[in-house]
Amino acid sequence: MTTSLAPLLTRLTAVGPYFAADPTPRADPSEGGFRPVAELYGDGIAWHVEEIGRRMGTGAGRVAASTAQLGLASRLWSVALGCAALGGVVPDLGPGRLWWRGPSAGPVELRLPGPRPLPGPLPEALHRAVAVDHLAPLDEAVRGRYALSPQILRGNAASALVGAVRVLLDRVPNAPFPPVPLVEHLLARAPLEGTGTFLHEEGLGVAFTRRSCCLYYRLPAATCGDCVLRTRAPGRTA
Repeated sequence: MTTSLAPLLTRLTAVGPYFAADPTPRADPSEGGFRPVAELYGDGIAWHVEEIGRRMGTGAGRVAASTAQLGLASRLWSVALGCAALGGVVPDLGPGRLWWRGPSAGPVELRLPGPRPLPGPLPEALHRAVAVDHLAPLDEAVRGRYALSPQILRGNAASALVGAVRVLLDRVPNAPFPPVPLVEHLLARAPLEGTGTFLHEEGLGVAFTRRSCCLYYRLPAATCGDCVLRTRAPGRTA
């Protein structure tokens, strides 16, 4: 049995800020400065990367672009996987239906007025909702402007997915639709196949080591939680 989406999205807000997407119907979804997510897959990505670079103090270069892509992937996976785990349904997050706003701090805010479900089995709906409808055009926009390799972007997307399941296992340990098998399915198929090593032990959570680098190592004393450099010889980079 699945759950209706608007109440489910409201419940997800309590899981954490990355899981929040406002489902309130609105005559004007752009009210309050929101914009269609589709803009990020064109010229809008430059503004977002510039803002991320300002926050990080790196400027609008490759590190900021990688961080922006990872952050957006985290938001999308969290909303989609959260709905699947808590309600057995995946929302249609099509770029024409989803709206975003960049706050002064924290993750981007999402608005999904009048949400509707995607048909099909949960693994297929998750793949379509995020990997097909968003990651493909987002990665194309980022690669074209910032010369990030497909390996970096695929690794970021995998790390974002694993981050979402970590939070779910910690905060909703008895979700009615277990999220780990869904994550394992997604990590075993394109575009995430081969991006890293994923382990899950009941009661202990998950571990993931990626096979590419997110470029955080270029910041002073910084690496990500899934860092590939921990398993590489000194002097080597991804």
